[in-house]
Amino acid sequence: MTQQQLESTLLAAANALRGPVDPGDFKAYVFPVMFFKWISDNWDYEHKLAIQDYGASLTPEVEADRHAFVVPYGCHWTDVFEATQHTGAKLDQVLQQLQLANPESLANVFGDVNWANQDRLPQSALTALLNTFHGVRLDPDSVGGDMLGSAYEYLLREFAEASGKKAGEFFTPRHVVHLLVKLLEPKPGDSIADPACGSGGMLVETVTAVKEAGGNPLTLRLHGQEINLTTSAIAKMNLYLHGLEDFQIARGDTFRTPKLLDGDGLRKFDIVIANPPFSLQNWGAEAWATDPYGRGNYGIPPAKNGDWAWIGHMIASMKEDTGRVGVVMPHGTLFRGGKEAAVREAVLRDNVLEAVISLPNNLFYSTSIPVAILVFRRTKTAARDDKVLFIDASKRFVPGKNQNTMSEDDINIVDTAYKHGVDIAGDDGLSLRLVDLSEIEHNGFDLSIGRYLKNETVAETNVEEALIVYKEARERLAAVEDVLAEKLKAAGFEL
Repeated sequence: MTQQQLESTLLAAANALRGPVDPGDFKAYVFPVMFFKWISDNWDYEHKLAIQDYGASLTPEVEADRHAFVVPYGCHWTDVFEATQHTGAKLDQVLQQLQLANPESLANVFGDVNWANQDRLPQSALTALLNTFHGVRLDPDSVGGDMLGSAYEYLLREFAEASGKKAGEFFTPRHVVHLLVKLLEPKPGDSIADPACGSGGMLVETVTAVKEAGGNPLTLRLHGQEINLTTSAIAKMNLYLHGLEDFQIARGDTFRTPKLLDGDGLRKFDIVIANPPFSLQNWGAEAWATDPYGRGNYGIPPAKNGDWAWIGHMIASMKEDTGRVGVVMPHGTLFRGGKEAAVREAVLRDNVLEAVISLPNNLFYSTSIPVAILVFRRTKTAARDDKVLFIDASKRFVPGKNQNTMSEDDINIVDTAYKHGVDIAGDDGLSLRLVDLSEIEHNGFDLSIGRYLKNETVAETNVEEALIVYKEARERLAAVEDVLAEKLKAAGFEL
């Protein structure tokens, strides 16, 4: 099977649900079924190899050691596929038994869909979904190399397109992920964490980066936390389908109940990387002053905006010597006043911010406002000590119908500017400057790109900042209105 054939088959599986299932929910149905088929096909493949190796002397005890997952009797793909009535109830039962039989590896991996609810998923739609996968073998003999992982990423992207702004909850565009990982340059043996891991794309990309550099990606120690059950399940499946087995994806609220711990404290990592939800409200500021993990050492961000809380958590999670952090943030994070300004000042005085990289507009599904990558390092080079590198890459993009993208050339130009402090693109390049902390202090610890890279007047800068704040406020209002509309609809009010 070619890559294109596999992707077409997976897309057909999603289309089998079109009608009774909202496109934004396709991922919750397609991925668990695909993963179940993969587990069954790989069990068959491992069983065939065991017979080849042991023949008639094969015992259940010997065979058990040959399988990555336990598949209890009656819990194979064929057991569900051959159930002609109440197939959803059978699938529900089988997936639960698989999770119970593999508590360490498959706990909650299939999400929380009620497969037996025929009002939500009619028998005909489920049958069509199963039929699409039934004729496809997903074992190593049939799907070579990284095909399955790439196909999974393809389907994630397709589902993101169908989900619109909701895609931001689980999917970061891969060109942005590629850039962020390239900047942080993961090495074999690194420990890596994403405290808002979504579908696991950041973690998968670190594996790809190490592999392409000639290193052994299996030496990486991958960790993630995600609050949404369906999304955390998608992340686990994503990593498994990319050939990874040794990882941790924890489900829970990163602020209130961090799960990536070492004893009583936060675990420390070589790389902490994230594209967290922007301007998160009600994130847990009430407990920040007495946070036992020291994440409030820089101060307490405003209760209605958790941007600097994410940054505080990530800095507190990086190692003392090799630690580096890369995080995507809205531009408002760079200049907003009040409590955010106090936290920003404390972080800058701690001399851990290495770079501010302004990205092009309209790269993300969830927002069209300008965003920046902030890079933090516990130990800077001597040349960058007590300095911050500012890079304006806002003009480096490929225009798109719905969203802009960054090409490989764009990414390489930004990466070279960050690592070597030079612009290799000539007239179509970018602006950059290494700025002393004393100058930033003189500007009230304001990190606005325009203050350091353009000869703008303060008034012009303030207009640009005001527009950003206005856009952020409009998007927060729209999100609240969407939630209100859903609650009114659920209560029986017609809108």
